[in-house]
Amino acid sequence: MSSPTATTTGLDPAVQNDNVIRRAHGPENGNIPNNNNEANGSVDSDNDTRKQVKKAIRSKYRHVEAVHSQSRPSCLSHDTTESPSFLGFRNLMVIVLVVGNLRLIIENIQKYGVLICIGCHDFRKSDINLGLLLYFLIPCHLFIAYIIEHYAADQARAERNVAASEQNGKEHHQDGTSSPTEEQHRKFQSTWKLVRLLHAINVTTALALTSYVVYYHIHHPLIGTLTEVHAIVVWLKTASYAFTNRDLRHAYLHPARGELDALPELYAQCPYPENITMGNLCYFWWAPTLVYQPVYPRTSKIRWSFVAKRCGEVVCLSVFIWFTSAQYATPVLRNSLDKIASLDIPSIVERLLKLSTISLIIWLAGFFALFQSFLNALAEVTRFADRSFYDEWWNSESLGVYWRTWNKPVYQYFKRHVYSPMRSRGWSNGTASLAVFFLSAVLHELLVGVPTHNLIGVAFLGMFLQLPLIALTKPLEKKTSPNGKLLGNTIFWVSFTIFGQPFAALMYFYAWQAKYGSVSKMATMQQLVQQGQGTCPPLV
Repeated sequence: MSSPTATTTGLDPAVQNDNVIRRAHGPENGNIPNNNNEANGSVDSDNDTRKQVKKAIRSKYRHVEAVHSQSRPSCLSHDTTESPSFLGFRNLMVIVLVVGNLRLIIENIQKYGVLICIGCHDFRKSDINLGLLLYFLIPCHLFIAYIIEHYAADQARAERNVAASEQNGKEHHQDGTSSPTEEQHRKFQSTWKLVRLLHAINVTTALALTSYVVYYHIHHPLIGTLTEVHAIVVWLKTASYAFTNRDLRHAYLHPARGELDALPELYAQCPYPENITMGNLCYFWWAPTLVYQPVYPRTSKIRWSFVAKRCGEVVCLSVFIWFTSAQYATPVLRNSLDKIASLDIPSIVERLLKLSTISLIIWLAGFFALFQSFLNALAEVTRFADRSFYDEWWNSESLGVYWRTWNKPVYQYFKRHVYSPMRSRGWSNGTASLAVFFLSAVLHELLVGVPTHNLIGVAFLGMFLQLPLIALTKPLEKKTSPNGKLLGNTIFWVSFTIFGQPFAALMYFYAWQAKYGSVSKMATMQQLVQQGQGTCPPLV
């Protein structure tokens, strides 16, 4: 049998606590430390002993612990010092969304069955041929822009050489130390008017011809949309190419005093007119940006594994969008046709709410596939280093923040080529913003209305009417309190998910069906019934 002093394992906890307290108050030896090291060690030992004593006392007197020792607000009160984390509620919301949508999936399959049919597409051979033909013809207008700029660059070289020979040894130099004369300014403006006219004819012809062919000769809206997007992108890039080279040409010929130093340092790697080459233009054609620069930041190598992952995401998300659209969005849209025809407002609102979830899921999948997957894959292949294609738009506290952050390539384009030039010429902020949204609204209507063969103005108004909504929610951007930001973010999501995309999708689908689908057939049969030549079948 072991001695009780050999181990304290078998002792009662209360006895152990008493021993700890007793040792703390009565040291076993009375030696006094004789140097600093021993003194420091004694202090550390005393601190450890005090901690052990406090722990022992608390363990011994459990019923006297001060549970309420300070004033503290409730976790969800406004006067709390620390904001609580809602991570658990986020997880709960995800679970609720998953369960709710799973129920809708089961209900959809029970009601309609499997609607997916790979061979049931409506891709006409003429649509495919025209789409491929336009895909190769549209970039030709970029090369026409190159020919125009090449001519302007040759003119600029000749003019600079002449000016340098005439002014050799005079006070006026071509190095930016003096301002251009009136004669030089007049000659530059005359050349720019001709170049601008040629560019305007080129880009307008490209967009007008493409829109005409898509509207009248390409039936399938998907092929038409891809073709129209390509035409609009080339139109925007060509305009950027012309505007940027115009300013670079002016700085090259006769910059005002200090202008050369104001040019971006990055441009020194490829100064004007050395940037007017076919290789430079081809890189800009494929680069994931709408804004032309002679030089872009580049990465050192291509990570093909990264490209493969991003391409896999594009394929998977495209299949997901196709499946969701065919299985879930199409039945909701079809079942809304008779409600719209009869102007049954409560039923239309109910369909909008039902469509909002589906359209939001499809839009988010499309956003990720385009901005995160496709543009990053394209940037990796072209070694394009600036990949800030979007910011945290989902946290937008106003509609203005959303439009500045969700599609940065378009935002940067309009800010650089429309908004900033107008502001520098003395136009007000409101007028410049009005011009930006008007041009954007026109392009949205072309992008949606031309492929669906219905220019009904819904996309135009949906974009243009963002201005008053931006003005209403702009004060919320300045709010520093969490409640103000929460209110702004809520207004953004409500307008985005309910009154935006679902309504536009419903209107254009109804217009398409009225022109080609069941609504037009129903109207025809109703006319036959009135003439006594048939019976009107029920609307599907």
